[in-house]
Amino acid sequence: MTSSAPDSRNDGGYLLDNAQPEAGTRFDALSELFDPITFRHIEGLGIAPGWQCWEVGAGGPSVVTWLADRVGPTGRVVATDIDTSWASRAAGGVIEVLRHDVGRDEPPGSGFDFVHARLVLVHVADRERALRAMVGALRPGGWLLVEDADPASQPLICLDEYGPEQALANRLRAGFRSLLAARGVDLAYGRKLPRLLREAGLTEVTADAYFPITSAACDVLEAATIRHVRDGLVAAGLATEEEINRHLANVTSGRLDLATSPMISAWGRRP
Repeated sequence: MTSSAPDSRNDGGYLLDNAQPEAGTRFDALSELFDPITFRHIEGLGIAPGWQCWEVGAGGPSVVTWLADRVGPTGRVVATDIDTSWASRAAGGVIEVLRHDVGRDEPPGSGFDFVHARLVLVHVADRERALRAMVGALRPGGWLLVEDADPASQPLICLDEYGPEQALANRLRAGFRSLLAARGVDLAYGRKLPRLLREAGLTEVTADAYFPITSAACDVLEAATIRHVRDGLVAAGLATEEEINRHLANVTSGRLDLATSPMISAWGRRP
């Protein structure tokens, strides 16, 4: 089901919306950082030809196209997002791309073998409703994999704050977290996933966590993110233009060992 409803990810507009020019760069960096982890989990769940899959908040096309390759011509992949401008590039064949708000709309079908959301629900205002919808869309025995960040458990972008460049990076990261929190993001959501999946009635619930602490993709992601939110940081008095420009130059220099927030992956099966 498609929807033209307002974005329920937050009341003030999604901070990292897909319409900004930095979105594509962020998707590429997130794919490089997290796709191997996501794919390992999905393979562990036994994905096979013919599976019916729902990718929630698809964003870019990397996970969608990987799923399509695994399910083959007898399978189906439904990719949904509030902004399908990036995921729509993968449409065709077994891939159907729909505009959909998981926090407001009914699921785009039922009887799915597999439902997945990565770095999505933390931004959704009605996360409880979204999770119920995802669980309800599974067939008996189907798997749900939810992967989300937990910035509160590791708030630094430079774990080794040994100089002014690292201190500035951490201060801007604190500002970024403030912007997210102001838009309703639950900065401690990731750690809750195992409990929430059990409370939703899933069985065989398991979870792990992953975050890189030094990677070229971390540098790319940080630069794109800061450019994406720089106006918000300045408007809120959380940073000056000079500080942002200095930080971007520091990132470009490659001297910062940048980390991401931990990504918690939790999965369970519908009885």
